[in-house]
Amino acid sequence: MLDAVDRRLLAELQDDARLSYNELSRRVNLSAPAVAERVRRLEAAGVLAGYHAEVDLTRAGRVVTALVQVQCYGPRCVLRDPSVATWPEVMQLHRVTGGACCVLMVAVATMAEFEGLIDRLAEYGQPSSTMILSTPLRWRPVEPV
Repeated sequence: MLDAVDRRLLAELQDDARLSYNELSRRVNLSAPAVAERVRRLEAAGVLAGYHAEVDLTRAGRVVTALVQVQCYGPRCVLRDPSVATWPEVMQLHRVTGGACCVLMVAVATMAEFEGLIDRLAEYGQPSSTMILSTPLRWRPVEPV
Protein backbone atom coordinates (compact mmCIF):
# COMPACT_ATOMS: atom_id res chain seq x y z
CA MET A 1 0.00 0.00 0.00
CA LEU A 2 1.39 3.38 -1.00
CA ASP A 3 1.30 6.23 1.47
CA ALA A 4 1.46 9.99 0.81
CA VAL A 5 5.28 10.04 0.88
CA ASP A 6 5.48 7.20 -1.67
CA ARG A 7 3.08 9.11 -3.90
CA ARG A 8 5.20 12.26 -3.63
CA LEU A 9 8.34 10.26 -4.42
CA LEU A 10 6.67 8.77 -7.50
CA ALA A 11 5.53 12.21 -8.66
CA GLU A 12 9.03 13.66 -8.24
CA LEU A 13 10.74 10.73 -9.99
CA GLN A 14 8.28 10.82 -12.89
CA ASP A 15 9.02 14.51 -13.28
CA ASP A 16 12.81 13.96 -13.14
CA ALA A 17 14.18 10.45 -12.64
CA ARG A 18 17.71 11.84 -12.37
CA LEU A 19 17.11 13.49 -8.98
CA SER A 20 19.63 12.50 -6.33
CA TYR A 21 18.50 10.96 -3.07
CA ASN A 22 19.62 14.18 -1.37
CA GLU A 23 17.38 16.31 -3.60
CA LEU A 24 14.48 13.86 -3.24
CA SER A 25 14.89 13.92 0.54
CA ARG A 26 14.71 17.71 0.52
CA ARG A 27 11.54 17.67 -1.61
CA VAL A 28 9.68 15.10 0.52
CA ASN A 29 11.09 16.05 3.95
CA LEU A 30 12.78 12.73 4.74
CA SER A 31 16.42 11.81 5.25
CA ALA A 32 18.37 10.60 2.22
CA PRO A 33 18.74 7.06 3.67
CA ALA A 34 14.96 6.89 4.28
CA VAL A 35 14.29 8.05 0.72
CA ALA A 36 16.76 5.49 -0.67
CA GLU A 37 15.03 2.72 1.28
CA ARG A 38 11.58 3.78 0.05
CA VAL A 39 12.79 3.94 -3.55
CA ARG A 40 14.36 0.48 -3.23
CA ARG A 41 11.08 -0.83 -1.79
CA LEU A 42 9.11 0.71 -4.69
CA GLU A 43 11.53 -0.91 -7.16
CA ALA A 44 11.34 -4.31 -5.42
CA ALA A 45 7.53 -4.17 -5.47
CA GLY A 46 7.60 -3.42 -9.20
CA VAL A 47 5.89 -0.04 -8.78
CA LEU A 48 9.01 1.60 -10.20
CA ALA A 49 9.67 -0.58 -13.22
CA GLY A 50 12.57 1.34 -14.75
CA TYR A 51 14.18 4.66 -15.55
CA HIS A 52 14.25 5.92 -19.12
CA ALA A 53 15.31 8.89 -21.18
CA GLU A 54 12.59 10.44 -23.31
CA VAL A 55 13.85 10.58 -26.89
CA ASP A 56 12.31 12.82 -29.56
CA LEU A 57 11.78 10.36 -32.43
CA THR A 58 11.88 13.03 -35.13
CA ARG A 59 15.14 14.52 -33.90
CA ALA A 60 16.55 10.99 -33.65
CA GLY A 61 15.83 10.54 -37.36
CA ARG A 62 12.60 8.56 -37.13
CA VAL A 63 10.21 10.97 -38.81
CA VAL A 64 7.57 8.44 -39.87
CA THR A 65 5.51 7.11 -36.95
CA ALA A 66 2.39 5.01 -37.15
CA LEU A 67 0.07 2.68 -35.30
CA VAL A 68 -0.26 -0.64 -37.09
CA GLN A 69 -3.01 -3.12 -36.28
CA VAL A 70 -2.45 -6.71 -37.38
CA GLN A 71 -5.17 -9.30 -37.86
CA CYS A 72 -3.12 -12.45 -37.49
CA TYR A 73 -3.72 -15.82 -39.09
CA GLY A 74 -4.08 -18.42 -36.34
CA PRO A 75 -0.80 -19.91 -35.10
CA ARG A 76 1.37 -17.50 -37.13
CA CYS A 77 0.89 -14.44 -34.95
CA VAL A 78 2.99 -11.36 -34.20
CA LEU A 79 2.47 -11.99 -30.50
CA ARG A 80 3.84 -15.54 -30.76
CA ASP A 81 7.06 -14.48 -32.47
CA PRO A 82 9.42 -12.99 -29.86
CA SER A 83 11.72 -11.64 -32.57
CA VAL A 84 9.14 -9.01 -33.59
CA ALA A 85 9.61 -7.25 -30.25
CA THR A 86 13.33 -6.90 -31.08
CA TRP A 87 12.79 -5.18 -34.43
CA PRO A 88 14.26 -1.68 -34.06
CA GLU A 89 11.22 -0.10 -35.75
CA VAL A 90 8.81 -1.42 -33.11
CA MET A 91 8.51 1.07 -30.26
CA GLN A 92 5.52 -0.57 -28.54
CA LEU A 93 3.56 -3.78 -28.96
CA HIS A 94 0.10 -4.19 -27.43
CA ARG A 95 -2.23 -7.17 -27.34
CA VAL A 96 -5.74 -5.78 -27.92
CA THR A 97 -9.38 -6.74 -28.23
CA GLY A 98 -11.45 -6.29 -31.36
CA GLY A 99 -10.75 -7.31 -34.95
CA ALA A 100 -6.97 -7.10 -34.62
CA CYS A 101 -4.94 -9.16 -32.20
CA CYS A 102 -2.25 -6.52 -31.68
CA VAL A 103 -1.32 -2.91 -32.25
CA LEU A 104 2.25 -1.81 -32.79
CA MET A 105 3.58 1.71 -32.51
CA VAL A 106 6.37 1.92 -35.09
CA ALA A 107 8.89 4.60 -36.04
CA VAL A 108 11.14 4.66 -39.10
CA ALA A 109 13.21 7.18 -41.04
CA THR A 110 11.46 6.98 -44.43
CA MET A 111 8.27 5.89 -46.12
CA ALA A 112 10.29 3.24 -47.98
CA GLU A 113 11.32 1.75 -44.62
CA PHE A 114 7.69 1.90 -43.49
CA GLU A 115 6.61 0.06 -46.63
CA GLY A 116 9.22 -2.64 -45.96
CA LEU A 117 8.00 -2.99 -42.38
CA ILE A 118 4.39 -3.38 -43.55
CA ASP A 119 5.55 -6.08 -45.99
CA ARG A 120 7.28 -7.95 -43.13
CA LEU A 121 4.20 -7.65 -40.92
CA ALA A 122 1.99 -8.96 -43.75
CA GLU A 123 3.69 -12.34 -43.29
CA TYR A 124 1.79 -12.60 -39.97
CA GLY A 125 -1.60 -11.36 -41.10
CA GLN A 126 -3.37 -8.33 -42.49
CA PRO A 127 -1.79 -5.05 -41.33
CA SER A 128 -3.73 -1.80 -41.23
CA SER A 129 -1.89 1.41 -40.46
CA THR A 130 -2.73 4.83 -39.11
CA MET A 131 -0.08 7.52 -39.50
CA ILE A 132 0.66 9.65 -36.42
CA LEU A 133 0.60 13.30 -37.48
CA SER A 134 1.35 14.83 -34.07
CA THR A 135 1.24 13.91 -30.42
CA PRO A 136 -0.45 16.60 -28.30
CA LEU A 137 -0.06 14.44 -25.16
CA ARG A 138 3.22 12.50 -25.22
CA TRP A 139 3.06 11.07 -21.74
CA ARG A 140 1.17 11.59 -18.52
CA PRO A 141 2.53 10.88 -15.03
CA VAL A 142 0.76 8.05 -13.22
CA GLU A 143 -1.03 8.83 -9.99
CA PRO A 144 -1.41 5.55 -8.08
CA VAL A 145 -4.90 4.70 -6.89
